[in-house]
Amino acid sequence: MNKRAWILAAWCALGALSVRAEEPEPMPGIEWEMLDEGEQQLLESQKDNWDELPPGRQQAMAEGAERWLSMAPEERKTAQQRWRKWRELTPEQRKRLRERWKRFRDLTPEQKDRLRAVYRRFQALPAAQREELRRRWYQMTPEERRRAIDRRQQPAPTRTTPRRPG
Repeated sequence: MNKRAWILAAWCALGALSVRAEEPEPMPGIEWEMLDEGEQQLLESQKDNWDELPPGRQQAMAEGAERWLSMAPEERKTAQQRWRKWRELTPEQRKRLRERWKRFRDLTPEQKDRLRAVYRRFQALPAAQREELRRRWYQMTPEERRRAIDRRQQPAPTRTTPRRPG
């Protein structure tokens, strides 16, 4: 199995396992022969010990392989880049990202939408402005950060005095 396929298989397993960890019901195993030819080629390095893998891991890897095979070339390139970045993270950085992802999943749909909108606005800023905002954020104390977040979440004040034409 080539290196790219191995990286993909590991990426799929990790990504899918984080989702699987919260499912209470045991998942049925998948027979190697039930995988289609493309999935078998992608997961070739797992063939010899496939039957020894926990059913949830088999399911996650099969779903990951199916997802990979359905991706357009550009999507695969992005997935590979993300996997490389993930591998370069320290265990502490990975832990923080998992915690952030869990907090995001626990948000209401409205909170998720608002957060996505804020992120899009941030990404649309010029690079120098984003860096300045990051620098200021990291210089804040936790209390200052909390107050800044609270201010952002308050509704904008309504104007009570009429505007003058001019």
